[in-house]
Amino acid sequence: MTEETPGFDEKPDVPSGATPDDAEPQAASPSSSGEGAAPAGDASSAQIAGLTAQLDQVRKALEERTADLQRLQAEFQNYRRRVERDRIAVKEIAVANLLTELMPTLDDIGRAREHGELVGGFKSVAESLETAAAKMGLQQFGKEGEPFDPTIHEALMHSYAPDVTETTCVAILQPGYRIGERTIRPARVAVAEPQPGAAGTGKAESSDAAETADDDKESGGPDEG
Repeated sequence: MTEETPGFDEKPDVPSGATPDDAEPQAASPSSSGEGAAPAGDASSAQIAGLTAQLDQVRKALEERTADLQRLQAEFQNYRRRVERDRIAVKEIAVANLLTELMPTLDDIGRAREHGELVGGFKSVAESLETAAAKMGLQQFGKEGEPFDPTIHEALMHSYAPDVTETTCVAILQPGYRIGERTIRPARVAVAEPQPGAAGTGKAESSDAAETADDDKESGGPDEG
């Protein structure tokens, strides 16, 4: 009776109705599970790409909104400056119109002062009115003896005078008024110009005197009696 060596003739357990070849796909199953992991990685990459594209769109939209906000802010600043400039211009025009209506009264006050009629209660009222006009920026100009300037003076009378060297305001017929650098009314004045030929006559007299002196020197001086 022969003894069977254990382990050599044993065959793996095979389910009934199955062949030994059916066990091979089970051994290859780990490799098949590894191949199934690749689609999951591709899905993650696609998701990341989609999120990146959305982030770029959000950044672009944010940049556009920021540019719109900066443009609106610049337009608002320009609008504020225009409104402020227009407000100042309207105020200056209103003040100028008011002071223009007061100028005849101020002229009457000036004439009354020149004639010594500015006394009593009328003097206090007149000075208060002049002070109020000065606070609103009204300035009076025009003085005798100042050079004539056609941009701020209006010549109503003209004459010649030997004691002036240029066209000069010799009388202020009506003072001028300005607000800041803006002239509301020019000063109405009488002007005088240098006497025609006055300079030439003086030079001729000086020349004659010099010639007479030279003749006296050549002749030995005046004759002695």
